[in-house]
Amino acid sequence: MLRLVRIVVALSGGVDSAVAAARLQRDGADVVAVHYRTGVVASDPASASAARSCCGAEDARDARAVAARLGVPFYVLDVADAFQRDVVGDFVAAYATGRTPNPCIVCNQTVKFGRLAERARGMGAEAVATGHYARTALRADGGVRLCRATDRRKDQSYVLYGLTQAQLALARFPLGDARKDEVRDEARALGLVVADKPDSQELCFVPTGDHRDVLAERAPGLLREGPVVDAQGHELGRHRGAAAYTVGQRRGLGIASTEPLHVTAVDPARDRVEVGPRAACLRRTVETAPLHWVGVAPEEGRRRSPWRVTVRIRHAHEPEPATLCVDERGGGVVRFDAPVFAPAPGQALVAYDGDDVLAGAPIERSAP
Repeated sequence: MLRLVRIVVALSGGVDSAVAAARLQRDGADVVAVHYRTGVVASDPASASAARSCCGAEDARDARAVAARLGVPFYVLDVADAFQRDVVGDFVAAYATGRTPNPCIVCNQTVKFGRLAERARGMGAEAVATGHYARTALRADGGVRLCRATDRRKDQSYVLYGLTQAQLALARFPLGDARKDEVRDEARALGLVVADKPDSQELCFVPTGDHRDVLAERAPGLLREGPVVDAQGHELGRHRGAAAYTVGQRRGLGIASTEPLHVTAVDPARDRVEVGPRAACLRRTVETAPLHWVGVAPEEGRRRSPWRVTVRIRHAHEPEPATLCVDERGGGVVRFDAPVFAPAPGQALVAYDGDDVLAGAPIERSAP
């Protein structure tokens, strides 16, 4: 008798995770759905921004409706403490030191796959699944490769680079070879209520769309007024809190200028924001924290340095050709073939070897 494989699916309340669950069920898996309760409450549940979140009350209702339609067990996992501490707390701490965080990466590591794996073991499941657009495959040494999705426009391998080999071994990404239009068509054919639901666009814990609201609530002392200066230190205007700005930012500076100005440096300790022309944000060399290796074992990554790679410095960034070297700390030193715009400290740099995620780490500094 064929044994069913039990797989726990993180059902967010969106169309992608719903179709991921449906595909697994279609392929014969014993699917169990889990929805996360993160403790996030929209200030205005009827607002457009709240509707584009991914873990509000409406999402919980939609996730439950999808599970009912598919006829699979549905559980709610309370991760509020971990989410607020590890994801939101890290977010605020990063801005406090002039870095630009990517909370989705932290959430995937500590909450979605960390907590989901714990729940899966307790349910006797052999794997965990999400609606991410990414793929996995076996490495030559028996490890697990993380690969870009077939649909390059939806590829989410960038925000998954921090998963450990143990997490990747458990992970299933049923949408890795799917296109978004196919996913919506499948959802309509199955009669799922989320078939035409808009994609999440805002950070789930920033329902207003303005991250300064989170900083004002969590660490109001960070939002102190201070000078906006040029490269020579001449004051051009005043800002509403240096911690709220990020390198490369152009909008919201409130400065009259004959040419567009971008943030070139942020110094929350001195309440100072430096700006300059776009050219001042171009960088050819980027250094990172110690690398998290995915495509090869860490010792092989160091031994085979330098690597010819393509590199992303933000999720929506098209990979750029570069050379990756490993320094004595295990950090990455990346030299781009052509200058890239505004690699912000704190954001992730992810290097690819073909379609495979080779390694990644937070950006520490950059140079022309």
